[in-house]
Amino acid sequence: MNTKPVVLIVDDEKNTRDGLARALKRSYEVHTAESGAAALDILSNTLVDVMLSDLRMPVMDGMTLMQRALAGSPNLVCILLTAYGSVEMAVEAMRHGATDFLTKPLNLKELELVLERVLRSRNAETENRQLREQLDSKFGMENMIGNSPQMHAVFDTIRQVAGSRATVLIQGESGTGKELVAKAIHQLSSRNHGAFVPVHCAALSSTLLESELFGHEKGAFTGAAERRKGRFEMADGGSLFLDEIGEIDSSVQVKILRALEERKFERVGGQDTVEVDTRLIAATNRDLKQMVTDGDFREDLYYRLYVVAIMLPPLRERTGDIPLLLKHYLDEFNAENGRDVEGFSSDALDLLASYNWPGNVRELRNVVEQTVVLSRNKRIGVRDLPAHIRDRDDAGVSVPAGSGTLGELEKQAIAQALKAAGGNRTRAAEQLGISRRTLHRKIAEYGFEELK
Repeated sequence: MNTKPVVLIVDDEKNTRDGLARALKRSYEVHTAESGAAALDILSNTLVDVMLSDLRMPVMDGMTLMQRALAGSPNLVCILLTAYGSVEMAVEAMRHGATDFLTKPLNLKELELVLERVLRSRNAETENRQLREQLDSKFGMENMIGNSPQMHAVFDTIRQVAGSRATVLIQGESGTGKELVAKAIHQLSSRNHGAFVPVHCAALSSTLLESELFGHEKGAFTGAAERRKGRFEMADGGSLFLDEIGEIDSSVQVKILRALEERKFERVGGQDTVEVDTRLIAATNRDLKQMVTDGDFREDLYYRLYVVAIMLPPLRERTGDIPLLLKHYLDEFNAENGRDVEGFSSDALDLLASYNWPGNVRELRNVVEQTVVLSRNKRIGVRDLPAHIRDRDDAGVSVPAGSGTLGELEKQAIAQALKAAGGNRTRAAEQLGISRRTLHRKIAEYGFEELK
């Protein structure tokens, strides 16, 4: 696969074309054209990065060629060449879209420097444009769907905190979009050129988590065959996102606190101090303040994390956003699956709007994906909805077969999720909208350890 930048040389003088092509072919993929018409033909069939064009050519001059070329390829870099250079001519060329203007005879060293500069600038502009598009489509405010006052408050806080170095604590129930908020903060900050490194703390034991966060030296423990960087180092110059930070043990909490306060740490099994410039964004679905009171979370770390707090509202507290979310995910999954489902019936919308959504936006997204994939009709009706949404009592509570106390219902839901996931706890936890560690506690609490 060719990775060289593509340069098109346009000049009615054959010696000039061939000489420039020989000089540039080592570093560039070079195409040549003897006229404006020939150049436009190449541009219509080839993705060109830079066009070097003589200004004075018969039939179609370089200025006209440039304007026509830019009309079809707005990102094309155009450099005009002439033996009759003047300040006025250069200004006119720039005004019509030229990136640079060089006079003949060309100094090849100067040309190479100009090409390097304009391509570097073009690549930076492309990356910035792609980043803006990515922010809009995936990480920015537009994908955090909501027109409720609660969500507008969240958007405002994200914009305010993104430009600072402050540690951010994102709080909210599972499925409310905490990682999406963390990504938006990172991408809207000056650190967006660095890595965004997520760690889901509940999925790892304390020993593994320490090694995952801070890295380890060769021989630090059985299986440590070589030195390994931790996530703090990987996020140097960028952002580290610690999801479910309330699940980590006190021994790891101490080391995180030092890394936050001093921006340095030692790898597991090592003595050398590693210094990093990493911004921490943390998230939790637990009440950290109550955990501090109960002695389950360090008070000093809590206040170090609680510099800026963002509280994400559960979906049941912003039900007015449900139609917006349904439309957003309907469009997404129609496109993804090649479907053309038009929407939801009024009865189905009423049921969806009155449902409690314990799994929040994540659950709603999964429901829309399921109904789009399985629906046989243009419009999703009540019978197309999952049974736990469709079959509810007058209070809006799902009523599975054999219902009883809240604890019995919870136990039954966990058992069903584990069965559906084939015993895979990670998938079961995702289906239930809870962390894997919470699922572990519930399994032990309800006494069906045999489902391991």
